[in-house]
Amino acid sequence: MVQPSGGGATPHDGLRPARLTVGVISAGRVGTALGVALERAEHVVVGCSAVSNASRTRAQRWLPDTPVLAVDEVARRSELLLLAVPDAELPGLVSGLAATGAVRPNTIVMHTSGANGIGVLAPLAEIGCITLAVHPAMTFAGTDEDVDRLRETCFGITAGDEIGYAIAQSLVLEIGGEPFRVREDARTLYHAALAHSSNHVVTVLLDAVEALRAALWGQELLGQETVGDEPGGIAERIIAPLARAALDNALQRGQTALTGPVARGDAAAVAGHLQALAEVNPDVAQAYRANSWRTAQRAHAPKAVFDVLTESGQ
Repeated sequence: MVQPSGGGATPHDGLRPARLTVGVISAGRVGTALGVALERAEHVVVGCSAVSNASRTRAQRWLPDTPVLAVDEVARRSELLLLAVPDAELPGLVSGLAATGAVRPNTIVMHTSGANGIGVLAPLAEIGCITLAVHPAMTFAGTDEDVDRLRETCFGITAGDEIGYAIAQSLVLEIGGEPFRVREDARTLYHAALAHSSNHVVTVLLDAVEALRAALWGQELLGQETVGDEPGGIAERIIAPLARAALDNALQRGQTALTGPVARGDAAAVAGHLQALAEVNPDVAQAYRANSWRTAQRAHAPKAVFDVLTESGQ
């Protein structure tokens, strides 16, 4: 186990983890948020890589005391090396770091990819690094809220042994998150579930906003404003409490949270929805049809609903 320059207990002692020198590759939304969170836990971010102008700006804002360095130099300075790059770039980055010898044995190397476990870090494990997959189950928008949200975020962790799990768990707990284990062979399914719950929810909500704007377009709202297409308008204000209530009900009540015409078996209403949506945007209508089909399956809707959905999809 690496002994950090600051001394203190190692994470698997069951005590407060030693302060670590941290390197961040790279200064994207996830990397900078985690870098700030680790600094708040009294670790020291000694270097970060930032290639694009956006990344450099982000690093200057969130990690103003951290030098922007080449990848190899970040690795050489680090006792904890955080790899926060897109999934497609991770294998090449790992291979390059292993080949150059920039990463010392016993370095804790942690990536943030949801779909990957520790297998992708094998070249670094072979030279004696402690390899961890630690994925925050959270969306990052590059805003001030990103760091604060980490304190209530669950982190999916995969490690090669109990010492690795103890280290990952300690780091997550330090920044206020909740750690849970994900098997190496379940990482893809785990990531698919999260993508389905977050990315597709955004698409559904924005489609709904588009349709609602079309329904209200040009209307004067009780003398206050006219409906437009700016974010944060009346369409978003109408949908926000409804969507939040639906989300809370689904997570707290399960299947019984289903409401609306599909769940009620109102085939005529569903047919009317599909026709109205198709006049605004056929793609939105098609998405509504697909979601309605799955909702009908969950709700055990009558055959008339499936017939409408089948006819609409032809």
